[in-house]
Amino acid sequence: MTAALRAEVLARFAGARADDDALALARTDRSGTPGSADALAVVRAGSVNEVRAVLAWAHEQRVPVVPRGAGTGLAGGAVADGALVLDVSGMRRIVHVDPVEELAVVEPGVLTADLDAAAAEHGLMYAPDPASAAISTIGGNIATNAGGMRCVKHGVTRDAVLGLEVVLADGRLLRTGRATAKGVVGYDLTALLVGSEGTLGVVVGATLRLRPRPHVGGTVLATYPDVETAARACSRVGAARLRPSLLELIDAATLAAVADHTGTTALASAGAAVVAQADGADAPTAAAELMRIVDVLRDGADTLEQDDDPARADELLTARRLALPAVEARGHALIEDICVPRARLAEAVRGIERIAAETGVPIYTFAHAGDGNLHPIVSWPRDAGASGAQRPAAVDDAAGRIFELAVALGGTLSGEHGVGTLKRAYLGLELDVDVLAVQRAVKAALDPRGILNPGKAI
Repeated sequence: MTAALRAEVLARFAGARADDDALALARTDRSGTPGSADALAVVRAGSVNEVRAVLAWAHEQRVPVVPRGAGTGLAGGAVADGALVLDVSGMRRIVHVDPVEELAVVEPGVLTADLDAAAAEHGLMYAPDPASAAISTIGGNIATNAGGMRCVKHGVTRDAVLGLEVVLADGRLLRTGRATAKGVVGYDLTALLVGSEGTLGVVVGATLRLRPRPHVGGTVLATYPDVETAARACSRVGAARLRPSLLELIDAATLAAVADHTGTTALASAGAAVVAQADGADAPTAAAELMRIVDVLRDGADTLEQDDDPARADELLTARRLALPAVEARGHALIEDICVPRARLAEAVRGIERIAAETGVPIYTFAHAGDGNLHPIVSWPRDAGASGAQRPAAVDDAAGRIFELAVALGGTLSGEHGVGTLKRAYLGLELDVDVLAVQRAVKAALDPRGILNPGKAI
């Protein structure tokens, strides 16, 4: 049956592939989580009509479909699992940028950083900035409601999406939202679709809000004797009603990993580090806001450096930007992203340290501390297995306890990466049976045959 369907896909769709390279690439994403089986085939769509044709056929044949962009997801949301993979990363047009209305219309395969660069030509910015901005696509960002470092002030992907073009499971093209600053007609289907992880439809176009590009007032790097002291300093920034454009925390284990990775020792002995920036409509406003943040961060700090030179700012941000590559250089990494109330950030990092000690599993923690979004990276040696499917039981135990900790602190299982396959078993910790029933009813209404990304998200 699989061979016959594969042959039909290859004959029917011009962008279809089923060679070993294509199937191997589609079997996993950046999380390293392998799917249960190779893809039926991979269809690289080049237009909206091609996406519609693929989904109409799949709906008729009851063939499961996994939508996919650049494959940079960190929750296993785009792994093949034996399905037909619909790759929209080739739809890369920035249709237009409107500097008057401050919006852009784009296709789903546009790289996040490329859109921001196009906006910058008009003195604007695309605010969401996931760490993968240079390689991740707008369609994938929308599917997972991606965040990033400057989202603490300027918002996550959902805050930037005004309207969508989405192909439903049966091939119908749905247009949601608006291209105006305001709009309250009907249910907010746009917000529903953002973060739905490809389970309700396939994004083929987006109208996105742009913002005036602010002046950066400078960067501050503070070090602390331990991560709890650093976390409390970050919480005080929010309590003081200050609005940093970036507020990042890095624990001692991660700093040591970065030192090993780069061969530098400047921060290798620090107990924790915090990096902050402030921006504003003009340079004096931004600089004044940064000074207020510095006054808060100074309390309890071992060292504090402030600089308004862009080149030095990049150097000060290096430890944060290299955190994940440095951890991955040490071994396998299970990349998590819980989010807790900002006032409980110190409790969260204390709890993660306790989990690492009790399970004996190394955990490296860095965080978008300004919005309580922590990234505890659970690691294990490369000789413990060649893939994520072979990770030790202690790693999964540690991850499960981290999820329980997040919910116990009034937080959530995921701040920006999504549920995918990695967190699906833990949904009951956060969502009660009635909420899950309503979500599954919505899924059934839009995808009655259950072909879109089955086994993911809900």
